[in-house]
Amino acid sequence: MPRKYPLQNIRNIGIMAHIDAGKTTTTERILYYTGKIYKIGEVHDGEATMDWMDQEKERGITITSAATSCFWKEHRVNIIDTPGHVDFTAEVERSLRILDGAIAIFCAVGGVEPQTETVWRQADRYKVPRLAFINKMDRVGANFFEVVKEMRERLGTDTLLIQIPIGKEENFNALIDLVRMKKVVFQEENYGTTFHEEEIDETLKEEAVRYREKLIEKLGEKDEEILSAYVHSKEVSEEKLKAVIRKLTIENKIVPVLCGSSLKNRGVQLLLNAVINYLPSPLDIPSVEGINPDNNKEEKRLVSDKEPFTALVFKIASDPYVGKLIFFRVYSGHLKIGSFVYNANCDTKERVGRILQMHADKREEREEIFCGDIAASVGFKKVRTGDTLCALEHPLILEAMHFPEPVISLAIEPKTKADRDKLSSALNKLSEEDPTFKISTDKETEQTIISGMGELHLEILKERMIREFKVDANVGRPQVSYRETIAKSTESEGKFIRQTGGHGQYGHVLLKLEPLESGMGLEFVNKIRGGAVPQEFIPAVKKGVREAAEGGVLAGYPVTDLKVILKDGSFHEVDSSELAFRFAASIAFKEGVKRAVPFLLEPIMSIEIITPEEYVGEVLGNFNSKRGMVEWIKEKKGIKVIRGFVPLSEMFGYATSLRSLTQGRGSSTMEPSHYARVPENIAEKIK
Repeated sequence: MPRKYPLQNIRNIGIMAHIDAGKTTTTERILYYTGKIYKIGEVHDGEATMDWMDQEKERGITITSAATSCFWKEHRVNIIDTPGHVDFTAEVERSLRILDGAIAIFCAVGGVEPQTETVWRQADRYKVPRLAFINKMDRVGANFFEVVKEMRERLGTDTLLIQIPIGKEENFNALIDLVRMKKVVFQEENYGTTFHEEEIDETLKEEAVRYREKLIEKLGEKDEEILSAYVHSKEVSEEKLKAVIRKLTIENKIVPVLCGSSLKNRGVQLLLNAVINYLPSPLDIPSVEGINPDNNKEEKRLVSDKEPFTALVFKIASDPYVGKLIFFRVYSGHLKIGSFVYNANCDTKERVGRILQMHADKREEREEIFCGDIAASVGFKKVRTGDTLCALEHPLILEAMHFPEPVISLAIEPKTKADRDKLSSALNKLSEEDPTFKISTDKETEQTIISGMGELHLEILKERMIREFKVDANVGRPQVSYRETIAKSTESEGKFIRQTGGHGQYGHVLLKLEPLESGMGLEFVNKIRGGAVPQEFIPAVKKGVREAAEGGVLAGYPVTDLKVILKDGSFHEVDSSELAFRFAASIAFKEGVKRAVPFLLEPIMSIEIITPEEYVGEVLGNFNSKRGMVEWIKEKKGIKVIRGFVPLSEMFGYATSLRSLTQGRGSSTMEPSHYARVPENIAEKIK
């Protein structure tokens, strides 16, 4: 079956923003205008197509990234609608890893909000070209130019205005397209499906010309031809402007800015045009690189259907009807039903039984998929998020995704014996889906501990267990994921000697422990020279160190931010074994940590609090009592925005107390920032 759409006519895009900026509403309009759906579903009515989970409908938030495809002007647009809540940041992370471009949506009233900054940094890390869409221009307090200013100040981005609004708040019903120099007016009667262009009124002409000149001036800074035309006062063609805007957007040198109101059906078709005109196709992004596991050499895969098949698994979902759904992005080659793929990470071969094109929770069967496609499959036994699927004869491992470590934990146990097996199965399925959801067992109490990114994250996972997996469980109070580290360098010796009948056990190591900067983790360095510890026992020493680091010496929390150097040791020709060196390393590590002045670390959250001005005093007093540190306070349209840092341990139930302090008008958002030393008086209680 031949490819239906050429590669240059494919766009793989994500929609990202802070919670409530209008991501799902915008996606709903895109699906309606492209003919994918015939009725617009609203988030506030619990009817949005992309929010298909029960909890998404009830809470009016996006929890899981949903994929769909639609068609616009001879182009196929694959869209992923991502969550805005900080607890589901992993969903955004994995989506951005496989996307070619993104639409960042900003609220015209709220401006640059905390989670916008987070997703913007994630997109910077993956070098994803972006368009900015300033939404909710019809809302009271909307200010287009103020949001653009905030984008420059807080995100450090080089914005390029390609539209400016006409009117604001309830009077917003048209805009000026600065590239075409036309006024665009939206019709109310048919959900904005029709709009018309007209010449710019004389009253608006001066402002339009001023902003058009700024646009050409900015493009002239980066393009010789436009600069020459600007200097000699020559007109620049629309085609030339579009070509340069596209080139600079793909190179991440500018971010084109558009405006509209998705809820009122204004500006979304122009946003779709901008996706086609300015965001990259798979051909515009660099060829994917990976490591060939057979020879450990780097290899490239060109963006072509004729290259060997290479795809990255970016998401796993449990589906009640088809089982485990594997979502993947095809970077090269093509794949047919019935063929075999090789999972280079797990060294397994899997047969492709079904290929599915997803539309939220609905699916369409495909016979074959091609380079640049985003699709799903079922029936894979051994596969994890971040695995590479490739052709059997051409193995390749693509760079994996990195996810933040969980910051909050709680104990969970089944309510009845019948729930025990079901609980274990449900937890395993949920951790397969979500790389930031971790399961462990407390060695002392033998309780099952679940860990995640925040209270809402764990609450939703608990509700999913009850609804989807029919498991009833008791959960304990949330616990903070503390860490332990050391204050000074030390050396430590570990010996493990057992004499029994026949072979004994002998392992002996000398370790040096050095503190590292915050966030550096655990580093192991082998400095053995001359075979004092044979090479075959070095991995056992490393394993012994890592196992010992899982439970510290103060309160049993993982030890982090230190370098462990294997300096010396000795072995016995007959009695030395991997087990003996593992135990020797573990003993040396524990003793060393005890001598190196260990102390506790706690997760510190970056927080932004929004409160009406009259409650600032009470809110700040309460914040300071929680060991909070204020970074800055800004005024914004009659409200105060407080930015600061606060220990997670002080913040359980904070949303409720903030609401009572501000008569329901205050709100806050938090995200993990870093780990810091726990004050001694508090550390004593934890120990």
